[in-house]
Amino acid sequence: MRVLPLLLLAAALACSEGETSDPQAALVKRGQQVYAINCTVCHSLEPTQAGPVGPAIAGSPLALLEAKVLRNEYPPGYTPQRNTKAMVPLAHLGPDLPALAAYLGAAAKPQ
Repeated sequence: MRVLPLLLLAAALACSEGETSDPQAALVKRGQQVYAINCTVCHSLEPTQAGPVGPAIAGSPLALLEAKVLRNEYPPGYTPQRNTKAMVPLAHLGPDLPALAAYLGAAAKPQ
């Protein structure tokens, strides 16, 4: 009879493996997923490095992401690394931009 509660506890722990109770870590993880799925076609797999089309974007602030990702513009006063219009607006990413900014911010910090 004592084995059943231990088995249930082990199963619950196994199901929650990889999850985090840290909201910032969860946001960064979501941002990493968004980046991998949507950005690596043009930007490097490693956001601190330039990609085949796009520049390195580690550390990009939310204001830049909102302007560039949603409207293919730059925020007022921003000097771009490359002044191109190659990027197309990706409006569907709007809700995920805070997560993307969190990931890119974390990627810019030395490990």
